[in-house]
This record gives sequence, C-alpha cells and structure tokens, in this order.
Amino acid sequence: MQNGASSTFITAPDGLRLHTRSYGPRSALATPVVCLPGLARTAADFEALASALAYGGPHPRRVIALDYRGRGLSDYDRDPANYSFPIELADVLAAATALDALPAIFVGTSRGGILTMLLAAVRPTAIAGAVLNDIGPVIEPQGLMRIKSYVGKLPQPRTFEEGAEILRRLFGAQFPKLGPADWLTNARRTFKEEKGRLVTTYDPQLGTTMKGVDPERPLPPLWKEFDALRAMPVMVIRGANSDILSPATVEAMRARHTALETLEVPDQGHAPLLSDADTIARIAEFVKRCEHALH
Repeated sequence: MQNGASSTFITAPDGLRLHTRSYGPRSALATPVVCLPGLARTAADFEALASALAYGGPHPRRVIALDYRGRGLSDYDRDPANYSFPIELADVLAAATALDALPAIFVGTSRGGILTMLLAAVRPTAIAGAVLNDIGPVIEPQGLMRIKSYVGKLPQPRTFEEGAEILRRLFGAQFPKLGPADWLTNARRTFKEEKGRLVTTYDPQLGTTMKGVDPERPLPPLWKEFDALRAMPVMVIRGANSDILSPATVEAMRARHTALETLEVPDQGHAPLLSDADTIARIAEFVKRCEHALH
C-alpha cells in the first residue's frame, strides 16, 4: 500500500483483467466514490483527489479509480473495436459490483463523464451523485478533432523530460499556468518505461476509436442520458479554456437540471486536473451534499 492506496484486479465480463486503485478502508460507512478517467488517461490522474476524499474528512471513505481496458495496468484488448462505450460501461459496472461499491458518487472526466451519463440511463440506482468533469451532452467538434490529432500518435520521447516538453507543446495553450514540475508529473502519467524505452500508458490502438470523428458530422447529443441524472445531485466542472464543453452547453444543462452545481476552473482547458486545493474542496463539499440527499 502506498499513500493509503492499494491495487485490485477485477475480471471483466469477457475475461480481460482490469486494474482498480482503491483508497480508504473497505469497511468505511460513507457512500463510495468511483472515479472514471478520460479517453487515454488512467487511474493515476485521481491520486490527489482520491486521497483527499478518502482521508480528508472526519470519516474515512472508499474511493475507487478505474483503469479502463487498454489503459494503465489493465490488460490491452487484442481487438481495438472493444474500446467502445458499451463494453467499457459493462466493465465499469463489473468492477464497481465486484468491489461492492454501489451505489456510488461518480466522478467522470471527459469519457468518464459520458460513461456516467450512459450508466444513469441503464442503471440509475447505481448512482448517488455525479461530477461531470469538462463534459456534457454536446461535445464540441473542434475539441474532438484536436484529441483525434494526438491519441495513439504521440512522438516517442527518449526521457521523461522530453515527454514533458512534448506535452507542454501540445497542451500549453490550454494550461498556461503549469510549470516544469507539473509537465513532468503529467509525462510520468502519460509515458512508462518498457523494455528500455518510453511508451504511452495506453494502447496506441486506442486511436482507432476516433476514426469516425468528423467535424462535418457532429456526435449525436446525449440529452436523454443527461436527463437520466435529473433526480440526483450533479456537479459540472468546466475548464475556462475548454474546447470540448462550451458555456452554452453548461447553460442548457442548468436549464434542464435546476439544482445543477457548476464550477469553472480558471487557466485550465480540457480537462481540469482536479488536483488544486480549491477544486478538491468544492468536490468534497458536493460529495457531502450527495450523502445528505441520500439520507
């Protein structure tokens, strides 16, 4: 155990091995939190938030962060077509059920937020509250095109410092306040050492999921799925520099979910890192409110 966290491996419905990172005691009575990362991201992104939610309050809480298939320490799928929403949704449900973590408050970054909305549509009783990090029912096409341009196509750095520079060049405009140490931390979460060289912490085949992305054909909006969250507490976090979630979409979400809580994170783009003290404090307050709503 490091930082009070432990790794658990779960078997997916099709037999693939999935990695989860658990914080806080399994016996904790508070409602668990399940953290779902972005498309090419891993459970490591939630380290600061998960530790704070698990150990920062008067009572410990279980927090579970998932590596989807093909990311982090989870098995890679031989068939990249399985990096799809229906299969990943089944994986999320299988992992949360195996860890006896339902109902939970879900914190979903980008793709993780889409999976949270999809889960609300098929199993609303699994969700006690939802934090949608820089994602909504309408996804801006220019942001998707930007993601398509680099997922599975990053240059291969020789050192983590070189990796940090690659990431700074790619994302510096969206995250102007990050310093060299921040970019290095990010590089260590984006690349790993394997057989003496640095490779991404995700299956490069993940890029195939973006094949159909075309600015002329926007993705169908997920209003029906978002509306499935109507009966529960929802918080939407937007990066002020985001090109995925627009202010207009946040307003439209607020019109449909009148108790919607919103937070805009200055000087961050897609997706906010959820690691600064202010953002963590706001999420911790929201999690407490979800519990009061339950009782």
